[in-house]
Amino acid sequence: MRKLLLAITFAITLTSNGTAPSEVYAQSPGKVHRVGLLSPAPRPAQPSALERAFLQGLKELGYIEGQNLVIESRYAGGRNDVLPGLAAELVQAKVDVILAGNANALLAAKSTTSTVPLIMTLGADPVSFGVVESLTRPGGNIAGLTEVAPHLTPDRLELLKQIAPGLSRVAILWQPNSLQEATFKKTIADTEARGRLLGVDVQVVEARTLEGFDGAFAAMTAQKADALIVLVSPMFNAERARIIQRAASGRLPAISEWMSFVESGGLVSYGANLPDIYRRAATIADKILKGAKPADLPVEQPAVFDLGINLQTAAALGLQIPAGLRTRANKVIE
Repeated sequence: MRKLLLAITFAITLTSNGTAPSEVYAQSPGKVHRVGLLSPAPRPAQPSALERAFLQGLKELGYIEGQNLVIESRYAGGRNDVLPGLAAELVQAKVDVILAGNANALLAAKSTTSTVPLIMTLGADPVSFGVVESLTRPGGNIAGLTEVAPHLTPDRLELLKQIAPGLSRVAILWQPNSLQEATFKKTIADTEARGRLLGVDVQVVEARTLEGFDGAFAAMTAQKADALIVLVSPMFNAERARIIQRAASGRLPAISEWMSFVESGGLVSYGANLPDIYRRAATIADKILKGAKPADLPVEQPAVFDLGINLQTAAALGLQIPAGLRTRANKVIE
């Protein structure tokens, strides 16, 4: 009778939560899960905001450090060359899953293991980047999220037009193969369509390597671009200071996907909320720890977006940020 009552109570609890028994992964009583964190950054005195978001996500799912969770962290101190060795240490530590969000960390982990599940939070198109077979069926041992939101590019154009109403020509800087061809073509077509409504022409310029920046910005000058949209790519993110300096020299209002762009001196950013990405990475880790296969988990897209504005950069360009945008912004640097 006692077993029957427990079973009935369990069923009622599931029903009240709106979750069918078939949707619940069984968790082994007393099991301690080992989660690896691989980062190219120096070891921080305290976990970074993104790590805290990931750990908080795990905590909300019932994983408590010192009880049923062990975190194995490895930091490369800014040296990408040591990442493969650190990834190997995590494998030897028999972690159940590795969070390797950064592109360099992900590539290092991918080259080290084909069996330990890897979770990405990639600032690039994962298919073009060569780490998954498709967004719906990744294959292999990698699951997770992409931070990129190319579909917001027309909105970025409109933001620039609000900030600099007189602009008539906007350059789009992109790195070939950073997006799937179909995605890139649709992004440009949609942005051109928005531009026609706004009275703005769109100019696409490319930079495959760092050496390509000279030609790209020379093309912007030659074609009299009034502003700049920076499409997402790991290289552009890593070299954002260089891009920001070039844009400032050309007096080009510039917008990017990354909040770090604004924090580094860029004018505007509009893209994924990264703490939300890392919190959702914890949900993917939970699924894997409870038996899901990375190959079967579709790559997830950003769902929460942030607007960042640097008023210092606006002042240097002689621009006034509309009050409505300042109110809307998630971060304003004064």
